[in-house]
Amino acid sequence: MLDAAILALRDILSPPFRGVLMKSLALTVGLLIALWLALVWVFAHYVATPWPWLDTALDIMTGVGLIVGLGFLVAPVTALFAGLFLDDVAEMVERTHYPADPPGRAQPFLAGIVTAVKFLAVVLVVNAIALPFVLLLGFGFLIFLAANGYLLGREYFELAALRHHDELTVLRLRRRNSRTIFAAGLLIAAFLAIPIVNLLGPLFATAFMVHVEKRIAAKG
Repeated sequence: MLDAAILALRDILSPPFRGVLMKSLALTVGLLIALWLALVWVFAHYVATPWPWLDTALDIMTGVGLIVGLGFLVAPVTALFAGLFLDDVAEMVERTHYPADPPGRAQPFLAGIVTAVKFLAVVLVVNAIALPFVLLLGFGFLIFLAANGYLLGREYFELAALRHHDELTVLRLRRRNSRTIFAAGLLIAAFLAIPIVNLLGPLFATAFMVHVEKRIAAKG
């Protein structure tokens, strides 16, 4: 699996991927900045007290809270954009490393949007549940990592596998290789936990899971 991760890192930093990389970074950073500005505006206009010292304290707490909150949103945001960039990235990976294999089928654009939005909702719910454990318990980060590992592994595998198999076959492969897919998801979740580097998350996760899916499909 580590060799697949190394291949994925080389892929996303290679010249053919730079166009997709720029689009991915622009969308991810743009959405996070828009969320930041919107939340700052809401707090500035609707959260006020008669005591200046309390306002200052709330401003500081709000700033820290927004940084932590947006950090947790990186995984859902990358999951959302995965549906937009999967086919471009997967096609380049397959063409570069697996030219003898049949080409994958691209998901219809609207189907990709619906899938991405559904998964975004699931990830947001799970992270909202995990967040109190992260803040209050010493082992909370492990809960967060495990939850995202499961969700990200499942989603990225299905998105990669559906290019080549029907839904029933993908479900069978996922159940038969659940440990491998979960381990791959943990690696993706760990990658997304690294500040700044996690902005490359959609490209790395997609390229990495294409390599993982190829190895799983080869076993049958």
